Amino acid sequence: MSDPAQPTLLQEAVQRLLKNEALAICALDDLPVEFFPPLFKEAVTGRQTNMVRAMVAAWPFHCLSMGTLMDTSHMETLKAVLQALDFLVTHKVRPSRWKLQVLDLQRVHQDSWDGQARAIDVSFTPQAPSQEETREQDPKCVVKWPLRVLVDFDLCGECLKEADKCLLKWARLRKGSVQLCCRELKITASHVYTVREVLKILGRDCVQELELNSWWQQGSPDWFAHYLEQLGNLCTLPLLGIFKKVFSGDFAPPDMKKCVTKTIPQFPHLHLNCVQNLYMNDIYSLKGNLKTLLRYLETPLETLSITHSQLSNTDLDHLPLSVNLHQLIHLNLSGVVLSHLSTGPLHVLLEQVASTLKTLELEGCRMKISQLSALLPALSQCTQLTKINFYDNVISMAVLQDLFHHTANLSQLTLELYPAPWECYDGMGHVLEDRFARLCPELMDILRTIRLPKSVCFAAGACFVCYD
Repeated sequence: MSDPAQPTLLQEAVQRLLKNEALAICALDDLPVEFFPPLFKEAVTGRQTNMVRAMVAAWPFHCLSMGTLMDTSHMETLKAVLQALDFLVTHKVRPSRWKLQVLDLQRVHQDSWDGQARAIDVSFTPQAPSQEETREQDPKCVVKWPLRVLVDFDLCGECLKEADKCLLKWARLRKGSVQLCCRELKITASHVYTVREVLKILGRDCVQELELNSWWQQGSPDWFAHYLEQLGNLCTLPLLGIFKKVFSGDFAPPDMKKCVTKTIPQFPHLHLNCVQNLYMNDIYSLKGNLKTLLRYLETPLETLSITHSQLSNTDLDHLPLSVNLHQLIHLNLSGVVLSHLSTGPLHVLLEQVASTLKTLELEGCRMKISQLSALLPALSQCTQLTKINFYDNVISMAVLQDLFHHTANLSQLTLELYPAPWECYDGMGHVLEDRFARLCPELMDILRTIRLPKSVCFAAGACFVCYD
């Protein structure tokens, strides 16, 4: 039996080729395509920039995914890749085997880089350059479609990373022959000027996920609202706010208090044409303004996630009234305290989305027994549910049994998360381990008599003895 630690014949051949770089470069035209991924990986890791430059110019696949390789790379390697692309987009004569259309610099997790190297990113289809891009295009460039460069930007801090600066400068000079596509754009604490310059270069139709924190609440100028209007393919919009527990009451700095109390910005011409997933987390200025924000939606949402935020009765009343929420697949209200609110609107919403809803998360909502009981008839109609989460709510043994009976027809459930019944606690709120060990198995037996569960968890607060 061969030792798995021993290098394969292919690995040995790659190592020999890299020892004679000049010979390897000359052999690229005749090299079998299966040599390219491991050879390129070793060249990048070994910082053999001449080899990297030559291999990019002769790449025999439609896509080159090197985002994960950039962690082991350096600026000279990135510059070598961009120089090779310059050659490809400005010269009529190209290597005969060259097929490269997409350079993927996204730092996504890839279990096997070699397998990913041949993958074609089908979510981005080639687009013809606009008339404006055609006018700006270098007359020497003969590329019919722009070469696409996929990247994710995290604009955090006053200055861009050196690699991002280099890439943006290069893309600006090659505008028309290169399309810089950023699927995930995060804007956290960057300077307005930096954000503005980056937005000028990005292909706006390629931005699918835009993550904003309190930066957008601090007097964002009209140009940013104008930019949002042009994100025609924006599907996911996570909005991040200020975590109130850090700065609260009279101890909060004046500017921080202004951010927390300021209402949702009024973008009079904002239209979120394609947003399907809306995440609003830790936004404590959301209370009383949910209707204002949701009215900008123009297409039905698949995901609505409002977590660790405060809502009013008026906000809840608007949920079933918004026609763009009637086809929800995922609803998450975790951390939204409902104990002092009416859950009647939530009951109506569940009835409206009964045929589409797959995940329902109400963790930490601190619902009273009466509130949860009122939701059960609507819950029983959500036959497509695959996950429910009721952690950190006050539920008795009787209500849990009633809940199980109302889920008898939910055959699609694969994950169920329930709080331990309040009978597991003493008068001080401490977990009684012996009761927990006795009552939870009893609940499981009851559930098994109703239907066949797949994955079920019961969770209590931390034990003050063992801290589990």
